[in-house]
Amino acid sequence: MRGHHYKANLLKPPHINAVSLMFLYRYLPVLAIFPIAQALGGQIPVVDGVLGGVSNDASFTKSEAQVLRVAATTPGKLRVVENSGVCETTSGVNQASGYGDITATESIWFWFFESRKNPDTAPLALWFNGGPGSSSMIGLIQEHGPCRITNDSSSVAHNPFSWNNEANVLYIDQPVGVGFSHGDLKVGTSQQAAADVWSFMQIFFKDSRFAKYQKSDLAIWTESYGGHYGPTFAAHFLAQNAAIAAGTVSGLTLNLKVLGVGDGLTDPLLQYPGYIAYAASNPYHPLVSSSVISRANSSWTSSTGCRAQITSCNNGGSNSVCSKAQSFCNNNILSPLAGDFDVYYVPTRNPDPYPPDITDYLNSVASKIGAESTWQFTNRGVYNNFAATGDWMRNSRPDLETVINAGVRTIVFDGDADYILNFNGVEAMVDALNTKFTTTYHQQQFTPYTVAGQATGQFKNAGTFSYVRIYGAGHEVPAYTFGNLAIGQAAAQMFNQIMSNQSLTPT
Repeated sequence: MRGHHYKANLLKPPHINAVSLMFLYRYLPVLAIFPIAQALGGQIPVVDGVLGGVSNDASFTKSEAQVLRVAATTPGKLRVVENSGVCETTSGVNQASGYGDITATESIWFWFFESRKNPDTAPLALWFNGGPGSSSMIGLIQEHGPCRITNDSSSVAHNPFSWNNEANVLYIDQPVGVGFSHGDLKVGTSQQAAADVWSFMQIFFKDSRFAKYQKSDLAIWTESYGGHYGPTFAAHFLAQNAAIAAGTVSGLTLNLKVLGVGDGLTDPLLQYPGYIAYAASNPYHPLVSSSVISRANSSWTSSTGCRAQITSCNNGGSNSVCSKAQSFCNNNILSPLAGDFDVYYVPTRNPDPYPPDITDYLNSVASKIGAESTWQFTNRGVYNNFAATGDWMRNSRPDLETVINAGVRTIVFDGDADYILNFNGVEAMVDALNTKFTTTYHQQQFTPYTVAGQATGQFKNAGTFSYVRIYGAGHEVPAYTFGNLAIGQAAAQMFNQIMSNQSLTPT
């Protein structure tokens, strides 16, 4: 194992109960169809039996689109339900949910929660889940929102370690078609997604209810495919700010100060060998046999293998070249190396019913919060649009370097129990960053990250850049606990320190 001088606590919140067993039985038919490792409700779809695969069915996107037309759209404006009473139950803390209509046929869903402390002066954090095609309600209800789903999947409970304890938090379902968002499915690249999010933020800040937050420090937090989204969105915001200053673009400046990327896919060429390393040796147990690892390694190193295809993609390769690289690499490396274990939390067999499913709960409150479509975990039409362009295999590390060098405080974090975007690959990407802090970062040694005296990870700081590996955490880092800590306590400390413009500090 790689530098693991700690004993991993494999305990998680209790979830093996009668309700969970019923949940398992409900999904057994699906698992029979898709035997390749796929956690229940996972952010990355299984396509034709391959985790993160590429569909060969040209009609699939059309059949999955389910475009919803709503006559009452207000292009360029928000439609809002205020203080629905759903999720945030803290007295005096305001919330708002609804749509930003970026065109007459494209509506982006948002759910905003005021900070529980000093909302008028608190920073504003944007949250994006990945996929591509997955809803940001995952982060809200399963991870770090004011409420968290209970094990029966039908109700929520107050979250004392919510990220809105000290920040205003805005959860956004994007691209159009994801989660409660609806309309024409036009987006198939991270850059296109960035343009739509920038347009949404212009609409949001022009609304009189939220205009006061435009001058607040702004943060982007994201996970999973957010390794693409976060750097691309942040770099786009900075570029638009520069264009506004130069007079070539009209709009409101976005006061970007922080970027946080958790368990993210950023540089596939550097990160895919991490699957081979992690499957063979990690803090918990090997995932597959040596023969499976050997086959995956051959698929990586062969002259026409995964490494060669990712390289071709990023040397000016066409959409087709990049899409074929995604198909080949995920079919021959990512999927088979997972074995029988849950790709989002490897201590458990696949499928792990934790975090509990949130679908029924969200659809049960949809009318109260102003939602106009049926919620789904991941929109396969959006996912297929991205798979067709090969965006998955394109390198977002240059954008990440741009953002770091621009002085935006940046943190990359990862849970050590996550296979799907494991710390081996993420740390290889971080080690390769070429920024003004690179020399300092390489001179640092990992230091124990403690929360309330409990060792819960290891970290490095270099200038305004930080990296932390969190022990015992799966793909959705704030959904887990370690040692004697509460669920989400370690992630909340990390979030609050970074949002306060501080380097990581053990407590």
